[in-house]
Amino acid sequence: MEKGIGCVVMAAGLGTRFGGGKLWAELEGRSLIRRALEAVPADRVVRTAVVSGDREILRLAAEFGFQPVENPRPEAGAAGSLRLGLRAVMPCQGALFLVADQPLLRRETVSALADFWLAEPEGIAALGCGGRRGNPCLFPERFFPELLALEGDRGGGQVIDRHPEALRLMETDGVELMDVDRPEDLERMGKSRR
Repeated sequence: MEKGIGCVVMAAGLGTRFGGGKLWAELEGRSLIRRALEAVPADRVVRTAVVSGDREILRLAAEFGFQPVENPRPEAGAAGSLRLGLRAVMPCQGALFLVADQPLLRRETVSALADFWLAEPEGIAALGCGGRRGNPCLFPERFFPELLALEGDRGGGQVIDRHPEALRLMETDGVELMDVDRPEDLERMGKSRR
């Protein structure tokens, strides 16, 4: 029986450069967290876990039918969220990791990334623009032990750095890869969409 793709939405960052509360900030009337959850291709994944330390984000995840996974120590870094989320979606043949601060990422693009990965499911697939890797990334099961061993504030990029030969980029519009770190990033995105 096919185990399918598990999806992890990484939504536990503290957003300190933003001034806090980043994922509740809005672009065109929809919060970043809502936009991230809407970008999950639910018909293409077997289960989705949303990792956060924010109870309201976890409540919203449940409304979407996703598994809320509490990260009690978001200050410990991205690797902790990655491990919690991966454990929540296992067993699966591949794990798709989305970050919650890319408000222009489209569901259709994430779905296309799943197809791109399924064509060569032994490798790692990621969105990219101009040859530069972005997010989301999709890892096959063979890399789960390395992902589960990660520590600190760097996520799956550490595994990709160790296995560059396994990475395949699906080129997309760089706009979808833009993330929000500071309020001015959100303002710039809003202006570019007008």
